[in-house]
Amino acid sequence: MTANSNPTVRRRRLGAELRRLRQASGLKSTEVAERLMVSQPKISHLENGRRTIGPRDVRDLCAIYGVTDPQVIDSLLQMAKESGQPGWWHAYGDIPQSGYIALETDATSLHTYEPMTIPDLLQTPAYAHTIIGQPIPQLTAEEAGTHLKVRLRRQHRIYHPARPLRLWIVLDESALRRIVGSPDIMREQLEHLTALGAEPHITVQVLPYTAGAHPGLSGQFSILRFTDSPAASAAVVYLERYTSDLYLEKPSDVRHYSVLHDHLQTQALSPDNSRDFITDVTKTYTDAASHP
Repeated sequence: MTANSNPTVRRRRLGAELRRLRQASGLKSTEVAERLMVSQPKISHLENGRRTIGPRDVRDLCAIYGVTDPQVIDSLLQMAKESGQPGWWHAYGDIPQSGYIALETDATSLHTYEPMTIPDLLQTPAYAHTIIGQPIPQLTAEEAGTHLKVRLRRQHRIYHPARPLRLWIVLDESALRRIVGSPDIMREQLEHLTALGAEPHITVQVLPYTAGAHPGLSGQFSILRFTDSPAASAAVVYLERYTSDLYLEKPSDVRHYSVLHDHLQTQALSPDNSRDFITDVTKTYTDAASHP
């Protein structure tokens, strides 16, 4: 699935509600497609949130499903209106990961394994600026500045006063040892990481080199959940790749990566021991910065 076709959470919720109404009416998606004189894939795309659902679609589907309650119809129409509204990131133009940012903005929790770098949401401005400046082909100064603004704006999600994003991060020791920018930048970054790890809604665990071979050697992944329900159908697995990111929504895939993250949590240091470990690594950067 490409980023441009990635469903936003609002479209997913509206599509799920329309699917529920169709099933309650006893109709198959092929029958609905025939009545509307559209293709069956269009109905599937509407129900899966892969296609924008307009007010006319909502009214037509409600008529076919026999929905007459004005409150239900108005609620669906409001959902359709909200699902079509651009997110804050659209103000920055055509940016990478726009599909992922839409999901991240509406997620209730995020479980991540990161083998190489500090996750975006936990990066300091200096660390993020250095990371963003490394891609090939090289970004222009203006493009890099825009990417940095977007990344720092994304971090607002973990400070939301009413619904902060629940984060559970498993970091490979490599992410702590790799010097990004300078020892001083790394010292600041790890101090920031330690402070965030003390927040009640953020858990940081370190997977040390001594853990040896482990299930996360295949690479980075994130699991985004959109309700408090543990159901796999309420989650998406995100795999960041150099050119084309992947989004996995099959319940079997979500369960696979959920079990994988559970295993990594078990093999990693406890949150308290991880905090001590990060503090020890921070001291090495403090010493390096004071003795260049």
